[in-house]
Amino acid sequence: MRYFIEFAYNGKNYCGWQYQPHSPSVQETLNKAVSTLLRTEIDVVGAGRTDTGVHAKQMFAHFDHEGDIDTDALTLRLNSFLPKDIVVYRLIPLHADAHARFDATSRTYEYHIHTYKDAFMNEGSWYEFHPLDVDKMNEAANVLFDYIDFKCFSKTHTDVKTFNCRITEAHWRQNGTHLVFTITADRFLRNMVRAIVGTLINVGLGKISNNDFKNIIESRDRSAAGFSVPAHGLYLTKVIYPYL
Repeated sequence: MRYFIEFAYNGKNYCGWQYQPHSPSVQETLNKAVSTLLRTEIDVVGAGRTDTGVHAKQMFAHFDHEGDIDTDALTLRLNSFLPKDIVVYRLIPLHADAHARFDATSRTYEYHIHTYKDAFMNEGSWYEFHPLDVDKMNEAANVLFDYIDFKCFSKTHTDVKTFNCRITEAHWRQNGTHLVFTITADRFLRNMVRAIVGTLINVGLGKISNNDFKNIIESRDRSAAGFSVPAHGLYLTKVIYPYL
């Protein structure tokens, strides 16, 4: 039987989702917990990779196990066993061909910024004290819908077959001194969201125009795009599957 795990984590203490030999990862931590409680070696496959320090409000992974599992009981036991910065919401029995990574049809990320110094927001939001023109940033975000090749926002030397992504949602919303950028696509490249946000910040600061933003995308050159914003403000918030 194949089981999906729906869970969330605070990425502060991890090198990201994927296993690293000398650094703690979310994948390794979850693997150890499930393997210990089921008393067999379990390999958990995630819906995607998040970088060091990036958080997930909703993440999925799958694993295989022979025999029945009391999913409610195992959920409770996992939450007792796992560290405080990882929480399991539910376990879902599915067909053997279900795949947490390849079956996902879209993913949504949020990037959080606060524009006023706040002693309590620094671990989950990035402080940008310069005034930002949110309207111009939203105008530039709309440009993203006109393109599918986003090599300019990809981490260099990334081994991928294509840089094409279909973005279906991209916008900023402001609530007082709190800004949130939301973006949804069928797939994302490494460092893509953080590079897009950094480039949009340059639009909001008046450093580049909407036309410059278009030229950056068409250049397919990472060095032409803006800086990569810090990881601690980024959250994976939603993963969509056709059967969930």
